[in-house]
Amino acid sequence: MKVLLDIKDEKAVFFMELLKNFPFVKTEHIAKKQTRKEEFLNELQEAVEQVNLAKQGKVKLKSAEELLNELKN
Repeated sequence: MKVLLDIKDEKAVFFMELLKNFPFVKTEHIAKKQTRKEEFLNELQEAVEQVNLAKQGKVKLKSAEELLNELKN
């Protein structure tokens, strides 16, 4: 079953995070073109999630040296 929800912007991130915790729910963000602020907030949220996963030992983050080498190439 597919359901389309209209959620206030200030509650959308929380609601999407809540839905992601249910293994039987698949989420897909369908939106109009994001504003710079929305894009920044989404990228910031992804970064925070990556840091949290690293703290839990689920992913390994790149070192500063690895990042600089990647930027050089």
